Amino acid sequence: MSGERPVIAGLRAEYHRRIFANVLRADEKGIPNNADSGSALSVRLAREIVDRIGLPVKTGKVKMSGQSAGKSFEEETAEFVKASFSRLSALRPGAWEFRRGGEIDQFDQYAHLADVTAAMRESAVLFTALGDYIVKPDIVVARIPEEDADINAGEKIPLVKGDAAANYTPLRRRNSPRAILHASVSCKWTIRSDRSQNARTEGLNLIRNRKGKTPHIVVVTGEPMPARLASLALGTGDIDCVYHFALHELQEAAKLESDGGELLNILVSGRRLRDISDLPFDLAI
Repeated sequence: MSGERPVIAGLRAEYHRRIFANVLRADEKGIPNNADSGSALSVRLAREIVDRIGLPVKTGKVKMSGQSAGKSFEEETAEFVKASFSRLSALRPGAWEFRRGGEIDQFDQYAHLADVTAAMRESAVLFTALGDYIVKPDIVVARIPEEDADINAGEKIPLVKGDAAANYTPLRRRNSPRAILHASVSCKWTIRSDRSQNARTEGLNLIRNRKGKTPHIVVVTGEPMPARLASLALGTGDIDCVYHFALHELQEAAKLESDGGELLNILVSGRRLRDISDLPFDLAI
């Protein structure tokens, strides 16, 4: 029916409901836990986001530690990614796997890193010189290799058969049993310190150390401060894009400020910041 809410908008609303239930908290003063209590601007923006979403917030004694909030944010974001991306099978068909955590040497493009890491662990000199190659994304989306029967489905003449052609592509299970890393999603409920910048380091490792296709490399955050969003979003090369859990509401809140959300507009128009509802479609590219 024409009056029904579109599916992705509905999944976004459900994502917000779960965020409010399991991640977002407010202290006795009503300051949301994604705000920097030492910044009046951060507090105003965070409160405006809450008001515009319009869901009840748990307050007072139910305060959650930053680590617990971060873990819950990962869980809810992983659920949204799985639910929304799975609805786009017409745009991106295939067999997909969704995981939280894990090391990238499990995937086809990075399987060689297991041997590199094993060698480094036996040599303190190598480890000191080269560092740790094994990135551990918060959330991964992986493509499962296809059986020949599925590749040939619907074809009068088989596309592939035996070793006549296509003997090295990892999409063919006959060649490689390992899943192919399609996307690495880093979750940052807030952006408070240099630790948040490790998403850039992880992104560069994913780009430099692959053998094959570069996965999507994205960050999802609940940070309300445009300047802190810019610290992660500005620049290109290591992160595809930053996605905000409630960008539409943040944009409306920023219009109430003296600069009218100028920096936020720069990030959006510069294609460095998008809403969480854009993420499944971008992963389908």
